Amino acid sequence: MNKTVSESIKFARDFVDAVSDVIDRDILICPPFTSLQVLGQIFSGTNVKLGAQNMHFEEKGAFTGEISPLMLKDVGCTFVILGHSERRHIFGENNELINKKVLSAVSHGLIPILCVGELLEERESGKTFKVVSSQLEEGLKGLSKEANFVVAYEPVWAIGTGKTATPELAEEVHSFLREKLVELFGKEKAESVRILYGGSVKPENVEGLMAMENIDGALVGGASLKVESFVKIVNFGR
Repeated sequence: MNKTVSESIKFARDFVDAVSDVIDRDILICPPFTSLQVLGQIFSGTNVKLGAQNMHFEEKGAFTGEISPLMLKDVGCTFVILGHSERRHIFGENNELINKKVLSAVSHGLIPILCVGELLEERESGKTFKVVSSQLEEGLKGLSKEANFVVAYEPVWAIGTGKTATPELAEEVHSFLREKLVELFGKEKAESVRILYGGSVKPENVEGLMAMENIDGALVGGASLKVESFVKIVNFGR
């Protein structure tokens, strides 16, 4: 919940200019709902894709305060983040609800980014793999092998805290998630799914994280709010 429409426009124009020559990696921005339409226009024809931070699973109806997949498609979204830890732990979304959203997104041609991750107490009590396995399996329930989706691992204890899972810790969970995807969808599909890491990703740590075999990209939070730091993340290793 950052940036007014006018702030988003300035950010988007400066950011698009700064990354216009990047052709070897995919770039996605998921702004607040109020900025989606105008950013969709700014990103049109560029190398920056547009996504939303959440959505309802129904196309329309008496769901005051919600946004439908049709509305997201209409303003140019191709991706939608679902099951983010803040949706789970602040707003009480459970795996069943998130699964409905994932299925709806896919059926409407949107690519869901399903977020999974454990709380600090869950990690300290040895429940990390149990938690993320349940979130992944229940969140993707009913999807076919042909479905296009992304997974994001975001340890809740590392979000906005300045703490980052070491590349080795993150890789351990990413590797587990990859094996879980093999169980659910087969080896070929599992290898094609991008698993992003999210949790205090910064210009200083992105290269070490991206060097890991099963970390395919980053879900960037606070560091994406400033053009300079986000561009550095996009350009890591170049």
